[in-house]
Amino acid sequence: MAATDRVKQILSWYGSDNPGTKTNLARMLNHGTLAGTGKMVILPVDQGFEHGPARSFQPNPDAYDPDYHVQLAIDSGCNAYAAPLGFIEAVADKFAGQVPLILKLNNSDTLAKVEQPCSAITGSVQDALRLGCSAIGYTIYPGSGYRNQMYEDLRALIEEGKANGIPTVLWAYPRGAGMSKDGEQAADITAYAAQISAQLGAHVIKIKPPKDFIEQPEAKKVFEKYNIPTKTLADRVRHCVQSAFNGKRIVIFSGGEAKDTPAVLEEVKGLADGGAFGSIMGRNAFQRPRPEAVKLLQDVMAIFKAAK
Repeated sequence: MAATDRVKQILSWYGSDNPGTKTNLARMLNHGTLAGTGKMVILPVDQGFEHGPARSFQPNPDAYDPDYHVQLAIDSGCNAYAAPLGFIEAVADKFAGQVPLILKLNNSDTLAKVEQPCSAITGSVQDALRLGCSAIGYTIYPGSGYRNQMYEDLRALIEEGKANGIPTVLWAYPRGAGMSKDGEQAADITAYAAQISAQLGAHVIKIKPPKDFIEQPEAKKVFEKYNIPTKTLADRVRHCVQSAFNGKRIVIFSGGEAKDTPAVLEEVKGLADGGAFGSIMGRNAFQRPRPEAVKLLQDVMAIFKAAK
């Protein structure tokens, strides 16, 4: 499709990137129901690795099959489908060219209970090229004692990706021994994660919906002094998007833990009102029966499409 003014504007923010990287970014922006709007809804399915098969797929046993997820992404009109190496290898040939693929390059499991999380690198840029992917994905844990190692590993992967025309989608999930559970989604912390992600060179930044809580005493003083609003989800999202280079980086928000449909759509409305570029929704989609999942994803897309 011809590039819309909005997609042209977004691509102009990535002026240091080569044409290959910008073309792959455009492929995701120009695919699916939201094509050309500058908004994105991505289906991520890394939960089998991260949380285990029964917890992830037993609510909807069809989801044990890798084909199920990529077909769901296609039929619902998602901009892209993201998964670890095994799932992508299982579907890349059969579904070649039908939906942009994002190869998640690092993953962790829940078998070890650790205070300072650090995911293992489980794929490569060369894997992404071999499988025809439009982007690589990576997770960082700002606040972890191993954060610097993750940042350094990511820097090398982003450099290789950009050299080979592959953009990066970055999962930024603050956590670690020195951070409270509420702090993981605090308004100041999620905004900080967005800033770190942009500074590391990510093209698309994925963070969790921020809560009305301030974790850092130093940040709380600034929020109070300058009356930074945090009461509504839209307020908090607006600050996170502002923190990613004043909205000049694509910031999307995770769907989080499973919740009922009205709660999902209410949250999405708050995200859209705050200027979010979209959602990346896994469990709340694929754990539902297929017709419900397709409708939910389409309803989410309709909300973002209608947003100003």
